Order: sequence, then structure tokens, then C-alpha cells
Amino acid sequence: MGRTLENKQQIVEELKGLLGEAEMALVLDYKGLTIKEMTDLRTRLQASNGVCKVTKNTLMRRAIDGDSAWSDLDSLLTGTNAFVLVKGDVGGAVKALQSFQKDTKKSDVKGGLFEGKLLSPSDIQAIGDLPSKEVLMAQIAGAINGLATKLAVGINEVSSGLARALKQHAESGEG
Repeated sequence: MGRTLENKQQIVEELKGLLGEAEMALVLDYKGLTIKEMTDLRTRLQASNGVCKVTKNTLMRRAIDGDSAWSDLDSLLTGTNAFVLVKGDVGGAVKALQSFQKDTKKSDVKGGLFEGKLLSPSDIQAIGDLPSKEVLMAQIAGAINGLATKLAVGINEVSSGLARALKQHAESGEG
């Protein structure tokens, strides 16, 4: 038994809502994945505010129709697709997807869309290879801390050098 028109309209509205909040959309060929594996993927994506939706390409086409931000996804809508929509931690979601693919050795990323730019699978791989936001913040904090330490040592050295010069001058009896 097929879906009713009303049911399809609800799905399209839900997709529009998710796309409205999403920063990135990935198109994944989910052929061969079990329900258990799809549940595992959804669980992994939750930590980075990602959702995985399986829907017909025609319903996704209706959801992106007239929305210039997502219209380029149309070129990826062939075959059996799952859509990973990410709001928030884009890098974390890509890493979660890559980890899932490594563990299951199934599913291929066809491509995606981020900030209006169509992404190839290699672009998505590059995003996954980036350090997490927390790691980057720690690296920046470490660099700032190191700079502050060097500055403090340098400032301290100026006054210490001046004190040594004055002491040496006083001890030499000149004056």
C-alpha cells in the first residue's frame, strides 16, 4: 500500500524544515544497509546534530524545489539515497559517517552540499580529515599561551639585564 498524498506532503514539509535548519546535506547510497546499521548510523550522527533520512528522490526534489540554497542537490538524486542533514558540528558528522563506513564497509557518499557549494566525495573526505573544533581551540589556546609566556620572559629579561648592568656598574666603582 502506497503513501497517501497527505502523508507525502507531511514528509516534504518535514524535509523542508530539516533543510531550513541544516548547514550541510550529504547524499549517501544506502543500498545493502540493514535496519540495525541505519539505526547505528543515526545514533552516531546524533552527537553532532546530524539526522539521517531515507526518502524517495521525488520527495526530496519537492522539498528543495524553489530553494536556491539546496537546488544543486538535484544532480545527486539518483538511485537509493539516504540524506544526512547536519546542523552544527559539520566535521563531527562527517567523521561519524566515515567511522560508520569504515566499520560496516558499506555505503558510499555520492556527494553533498555545504554553504551552497556542491561537494565531491573527496571534498567530504577532506572535511573529515580536519581536526575537531575542540582540538583547534586547544591548539590556538596553546599557541596564545606560548606567546604570552615568551613575552613575559622577554619583559622580565629586560629588567633583569638592566639590574645586572647597574650592579656591575656599581661594583666596578665607577660613578
